[in-house]
Amino acid sequence: MGVIARIMHGEDVPQPVLQILGIKRINTNSDQERYRLLMSDGKYYNSYAMLASQLNEMQHKGLLTENTIVRLDKYMTSMVGKEGSGKRVLIVTELTVLKSGEEVKTKLGEPVTYENAAKPEAAPKAAPAAASAPVKKDQSYNYNNNNNNNTMNSTMNGTLNSSLTHPIASLSPYQNKWVIKARVTSKTAIRTWSNARGEGKLFSMDLMDESGEIRATAFKEQCDKFYDLIEVDNVYFFSKCQLKPANKQYSQLKNDYEMTFTGETMVQLCDDADDGGIPEIKFDLVPISQVASMENKAAVDTIGICKDVGEVQTFTSRTTNKEFKKRELTLVDMSNAAINLTLWGDEAVNFDGHVQPVILVKGSRINEFNGGKSLSMGGGSILKINPDIPEAHKLRGWFDNGGGDNISNLVSARTGGGSFSTDWVTLKDARIRNLGSGDKPDYFQCKAVVHIVKQENAFYKSCPQTECNKKVVDEGNGQYRCERCNAAYPNFKYRLLINMSIGDWTSNRWVTCFNEAGEQLLKHTAQEVGEALENDPTSAEKMFGDINFSSFIFKLRCKNEMYGDMTRNKLTVQSMTPINYKEYNKHLIKELKEMTGIGPAN
Repeated sequence: MGVIARIMHGEDVPQPVLQILGIKRINTNSDQERYRLLMSDGKYYNSYAMLASQLNEMQHKGLLTENTIVRLDKYMTSMVGKEGSGKRVLIVTELTVLKSGEEVKTKLGEPVTYENAAKPEAAPKAAPAAASAPVKKDQSYNYNNNNNNNTMNSTMNGTLNSSLTHPIASLSPYQNKWVIKARVTSKTAIRTWSNARGEGKLFSMDLMDESGEIRATAFKEQCDKFYDLIEVDNVYFFSKCQLKPANKQYSQLKNDYEMTFTGETMVQLCDDADDGGIPEIKFDLVPISQVASMENKAAVDTIGICKDVGEVQTFTSRTTNKEFKKRELTLVDMSNAAINLTLWGDEAVNFDGHVQPVILVKGSRINEFNGGKSLSMGGGSILKINPDIPEAHKLRGWFDNGGGDNISNLVSARTGGGSFSTDWVTLKDARIRNLGSGDKPDYFQCKAVVHIVKQENAFYKSCPQTECNKKVVDEGNGQYRCERCNAAYPNFKYRLLINMSIGDWTSNRWVTCFNEAGEQLLKHTAQEVGEALENDPTSAEKMFGDINFSSFIFKLRCKNEMYGDMTRNKLTVQSMTPINYKEYNKHLIKELKEMTGIGPAN
């Protein structure tokens, strides 16, 4: 009895046994479900107790009813409110039910409110409390608060350590004193925005410890202050960030909250001897040869030798007039395949690949054009040079012994007159065989003629940022808002979304052409097509009319998709190329031989 007084004075009481006298859902500013507990030790009761959100399921199952006896396996206390007048809150993160409320049936003892009884109890408890480790921990933390100046923050010369840390999974807006120790698993490039309220910049990072992950974002001054100091794969202590409900539109992490850096945020690099227990970044490495069969725009982790390095290319965006820099690398691996990887910005400028290093990429994006696939670094992607892992050492030995001399599978090569290794299927047979009805899409190619190309809704206005193609919202004041980037811009870029009817000798189908395939089809850029459709209908009509009754070899993606309650079989153009009649005739002759049995098929 009496453990609540000891806990609320800061003493660390191992696995205290308490009784739940009441539980109530509280109103929050978000959709997050939180519960407040009234708990008793038989002598005192405390109404400043919160149930961690991961334990909500126990309340849903009726396990935390009135009079239930529980053991607190893990908990923490935190001061809420202003210094000197704040309340200490007990946050329960793990508990075990020892006896249900139905079995106990009654309140144990005659507990009185802890807040009223705390003062007379404080005097006899003062001496042991002053000598206890938790108080020393609090004093160390207050010292940091009182000396929270720019010099300490900038040099990361703080005094945070592992004894103060909380698991990421336990963080909530109801705590204001915490430190986490986490590994930076990804970091975006700096993004800028401009709207009616002003201009700014930001970058985000994903943090991970053994309990979970959380997104953190730094704006404006904090962006400038911390961007160069924080590096991917390093472990840091973080403190004094603001917690708010996570915006699931921009983060797929399994956490109800996200962090924002403030003027008081502290970040300290963790010493090598003190970074134990934090998981390493995991890589789901895919052989380069398998990238050829993966979905366009999918994220992929892979590793290869940088066999060739292109020069830095500089170009100016037609829509934003901003200058961009990129560099293309060619990676090869033991699957006897090669693929192009595009680096952007400072990463492209500073890269030195002439020593042919091992390159590991995480979260690179697959881009498909004209039948070939390449990789591109983007926001959140990670690039590691000569990583110290077994896969890298094995690749190094393979390449140094001539392993990359005879690469036969060029994943990024464009197919020209069509990839004749892809199945040839007529439009009618595609329906008969129910292509696209499985879990994964089916791919096939056919020779077809363009019948009708719709001009209506053939484009949309998208975000001007290079790595973002999200549709923007016209705010009516000369600004266009991108919900994905959470920013408004004075301009936009056109992107094509063309629907057309094509036919072969068996049937005809409606197909969809996205931007790159649409530009190839119309022989004009998306910008030119969009401007013509909006400002010059005569020119637009000629653009679309010129391709009627033209024949191409189409490589098509086939997949069933849900539209409301209906399932529709959708065809998307992956690539379209003029017919190479020499190669196409070879294909026809081969098919004739197979059908008639006259002569060898090859």
